[in-house]
Amino acid sequence: MTDTIEQAGVDEVTILWISEGMSCDGDTVSITASSQPAIEDIVLGLVPGLPKVNLNNKVLSPTVGGEDFLAPYRAAARGELDQPFILVIEGSIPNENINGAGYWTSFGNDPMTGEPLTLNWWVDALAPKAWAVVAIGTCATYGGIHAMAGNPTGCMGLADYLGWDFRSKAGLPIVNVPGCPVQPENFMETLTWVLYHAAGSAPPPPLDELLRPQWIFGKTVHEGCDRAAYYEQADFAKDYNSPKCQVPIGCWGPVVNCNVPKRGWMNGVGGCPNVGGICIGCTMPGFPDMFMPFMDMPPGAASPRCWSSHTARSSGDCAASPTPRSTGAAVAPQRPGADQRVRPALAPGEPPRRIDEGTRA
Repeated sequence: MTDTIEQAGVDEVTILWISEGMSCDGDTVSITASSQPAIEDIVLGLVPGLPKVNLNNKVLSPTVGGEDFLAPYRAAARGELDQPFILVIEGSIPNENINGAGYWTSFGNDPMTGEPLTLNWWVDALAPKAWAVVAIGTCATYGGIHAMAGNPTGCMGLADYLGWDFRSKAGLPIVNVPGCPVQPENFMETLTWVLYHAAGSAPPPPLDELLRPQWIFGKTVHEGCDRAAYYEQADFAKDYNSPKCQVPIGCWGPVVNCNVPKRGWMNGVGGCPNVGGICIGCTMPGFPDMFMPFMDMPPGAASPRCWSSHTARSSGDCAASPTPRSTGAAVAPQRPGADQRVRPALAPGEPPRRIDEGTRA
């Protein structure tokens, strides 16, 4: 995942951020809460060693919009941008081959015909020319909400659209930073690494099989959760007011790769299980279909219950059931195909529920 083209560092980089995928713009809003580093610090050149950064994002843009805002995107599509650029995609990629007589989403108009330019047109035009391509949020990484079964748009993640073996102009794979929305520092930290790599002062970011930063998504929610000790003792919450382990009341933490329990949300504060919430798997491929209904007990979650009784433990009544430790292990990551979704299970062999065999309408 780190085989890139050797090249000298650059002094200036343009970020072309398109949030016209199927999304709520929540990832853009989320990253404004980052402080390590803050987006303002990167744009103002306050982070030592980074190239100069020109940020183009519709929410954070100083332009009045319209053609002034679109100018760098059009220049990049023509191959006329003066600096190398990083393409950031926010939102799911719809299937415009099934749009009927219209279109699913657009970004600006064709200056010759006046017709809307679809997101797919921009991705096709910009991705092969981009120095790096980054997908922000679960919608852009794996399809997310808009890829749910029954959605007529045929949405998918960016890697499903471009191909999981896609390489940017610098030889980098797509960099996926999932989350619904993305945790602010997770994205800004990853973007900073990519910028240091562009400057020639850092290696490419190490990515896992799902193209996520390894140092961020290498552990499960369960491994970083303050409630994990209760799980080992089979001491579970019966309602959402309890400080104990919430796995039987809907938490998917043992199989979800996410660092929010340790990192928190803003300035180290918050994070789903830290504030009484269950983990619903929002950083994972297959979210949300594979983790629904959210507040039901996940498959296999009941098996540690037999450990709550010393009698059951000593008598061997649970010999056929996985132990809490074995059920707490993360499942091997798998790449979702364009027509396949992946659902983890808390216990080996446990059948998934309420899944339409991974198909999309």
